[in-house]
Amino acid sequence: MSFSNTVRTVFFLGLLTGLFLLIGGLLGGKTGLTIALILAFVMNFFSYWFSDKIVLFMYRAKEADPSSRLVTIVREVAEKVRVPFPKVYVVPSANPNAFATGRSPKHAAVAATQGILDLLNENELRGVIAHELAHVKNRDILISSVAAMIAGAISYLATMAQWAAIFGGFGGRDNDNSNVFGLLALAILTPLLATLIHLAVSRSREYQADASGAHFIKDSYSLASALEKLHSVGEHKPMKLGNPSTAHLMIMNSFSGRAFMNLFSTHPPVEERVKRLRNMRV
Repeated sequence: MSFSNTVRTVFFLGLLTGLFLLIGGLLGGKTGLTIALILAFVMNFFSYWFSDKIVLFMYRAKEADPSSRLVTIVREVAEKVRVPFPKVYVVPSANPNAFATGRSPKHAAVAATQGILDLLNENELRGVIAHELAHVKNRDILISSVAAMIAGAISYLATMAQWAAIFGGFGGRDNDNSNVFGLLALAILTPLLATLIHLAVSRSREYQADASGAHFIKDSYSLASALEKLHSVGEHKPMKLGNPSTAHLMIMNSFSGRAFMNLFSTHPPVEERVKRLRNMRV
């Protein structure tokens, strides 16, 4: 499963990048392509170096007490996962959730909300931390951040295409109607396609983190139990801090409650995640 998910992720990221460059080329030929490449580089550079600091600031995260239960569990699981001990934070939110951030295993941070610390027992919390450190080991945070930034840039270029269509295209009013209609189609369809690809990347990495985390601690049932609790309680205590654009970082998307369509969810269905975990052999 690990290999297939990796191949799927590379494929989706390739689609995103290809779509991004295609839009740049269609908008302005070589000039548009060059602008798209520069924008992609800037976006990815910014995402690589600063996304962790921004996310922790958004969630008002504070470093955890070194003697706390959370830090003890993170230290224990980090040794099993074989990653450097990350910085540990607590988020002042009643919503039960957790996330990992950072550009690499050497520059990682794990954050848990006060809600999840109050809700889960020690084994369940260990399962959640294993899931998050699996993201760290697999460099999923970087992958997801790059995917999100490219998808956002595609939406920006699509907006440019929309205005170009309104004013007759980049070539002026001499352009034929087919060019205008093409730009309109570009403006409407590409943001949707980019969003779907980004969400597919996120869901694929969640399945892999579930499986990897369970293998690291030789326990899949505790994470399955934790997910059931998080799903049940999280619907009644939606996340009020942060921003829905960071939902892909969380172990559970708790911004909008129940997803109306799996296709547009940052996470796989909880029922399917629990089923896979309970059927695992670790």
